[in-house]
Amino acid sequence: MSGRDADTLGFYAAEAEIYAGRARELGEARLRRFAELLPAGGQVLELGCGGGQDSEALLALGLDVTPTDGSPELAAEAQKRLGRPVSVLLFEHLAAEAAFDGVWANACLLHVPRPALPGILTRVHRALRPGGAFYASFKAGEAEGRDRLGRYYNYPDAGWLRMAYGDLGWNRIDIEENLGGGYDREPTRWLHAMAIKLS
Repeated sequence: MSGRDADTLGFYAAEAEIYAGRARELGEARLRRFAELLPAGGQVLELGCGGGQDSEALLALGLDVTPTDGSPELAAEAQKRLGRPVSVLLFEHLAAEAAFDGVWANACLLHVPRPALPGILTRVHRALRPGGAFYASFKAGEAEGRDRLGRYYNYPDAGWLRMAYGDLGWNRIDIEENLGGGYDREPTRWLHAMAIKLS
């Protein structure tokens, strides 16, 4: 099954400029914890970079970032911000092998249909070098569905998400939950997953 959803991609195409111009919602502490797990100047793949805010912050921390997004419109907005190429990459087209010290996927894999998520996570695992770090965040819930803006979400709970990561060869998978918000301005339970590939 494909990891894309036409209505969700259509939303980001229509809202790209406004969405890309918003303030970054993730705190610096989480970015710094991720960066500390990587070698100095480590190579990072960002999936779903949106307007490029997180790539910009990771670059400022001295990492070598490859930003990507599944929306051509958002990729173009991120490229304006970053002044570097931003590739259009759908999750199911990720084919890299042992190419990155880290993969950063803030608030993007939450759009992958539940049946497709384990396969996408397998691709991420394959793209990481041994000992590599993988951060992803998800809107928590009990069943997949759409928000009031029409975007698809897989809405996992921590148990389901841990099962989706599977027995691929992770050294550990840490999942934290907190309350926050999002583009829809709704109170949101977030799951933050940090996984380390076996060395």
